[in-house]
Amino acid sequence: MIYFEHIVLALAIQAAVGFLTGNWWAGAGLASAYFIGREAAQAEYRWIELYGEGLRANMPWWGPFDLRVWTKLDQLVDCLGPLVVTCALALGKTRR
Repeated sequence: MIYFEHIVLALAIQAAVGFLTGNWWAGAGLASAYFIGREAAQAEYRWIELYGEGLRANMPWWGPFDLRVWTKLDQLVDCLGPLVVTCALALGKTRR
């Protein structure tokens, strides 16, 4: 279940926006942006701890995108899972 918590929460956010506004793509964007941002921030902290000598000033702009700090499956699933699932739902809702 731990891998699916972010996906379930992203779908809940998307459903709230989708049902309230009728715009399922806005819900997908909001939910995906939140979880991508959250995981990118955690990747920044990992990079700073591992390679930046504990200082944010030492981190280059590409630090959160460095694949060396994305070492666990749950990190990738928590980032990309909500994006894939909410976009699939929005696509399904717009094709009706």
